[in-house]
Amino acid sequence: MIWSGRKARLTSCLWWGDWSNDANFDAMQRTQLDNSDVISFHSYQPADDLEKHIEKLSRFQRPLLCTEYMARATGSTFQEALPVLKRHRVAAYNWGFVSGRSQTIYPWDSWQQPYPSEPPLWFHDILRPDGSPYQEEEVSFLRSTLRSCK
Repeated sequence: MIWSGRKARLTSCLWWGDWSNDANFDAMQRTQLDNSDVISFHSYQPADDLEKHIEKLSRFQRPLLCTEYMARATGSTFQEALPVLKRHRVAAYNWGFVSGRSQTIYPWDSWQQPYPSEPPLWFHDILRPDGSPYQEEEVSFLRSTLRSCK
C-alpha cells in the first residue's frame, strides 16, 4: 500500500514499560516505534506522569496520540489530563462515553470480580443512559475546555 510516495503504516500503541531511553524498549516496542508514523500510547497515570510520558516520546519527533488516558480510579481525570495534553498538543480520545454498551463504568478487575451494581466511582464513561452527567462538574469542565479548542 502506497501513501504519498511512501509505504503506508499504522500505529501500534505503547502501553507499558520505561520509555526514558531506547535501550529500555523490548523487541515488540522497538517494532512499534520503528513502524509507526504516529506514536500512540496509553497513560492512566496522574498528570505528572502523563507529562513525563509525553516528554519521553517527544524525542521521536512524530505526532503523538494518547489513545487511552482517562481512569478516575488511578487519578487520571479529564480535569488533570486534558490541560497537559492540550499544552503539549497531543491528540487524545476517551473510549468511554455513555454508560451501557461497553460497560466502561466498571474497573479492570470487573473481568474477574462481578459488580452487582454501579460502582461508586466510575472508571471511564461520562454520561448515564438518559444523557445526564455522571459528574456535572466534569461535564462543565469538558464543555469549557472543548470550546477553547476552536
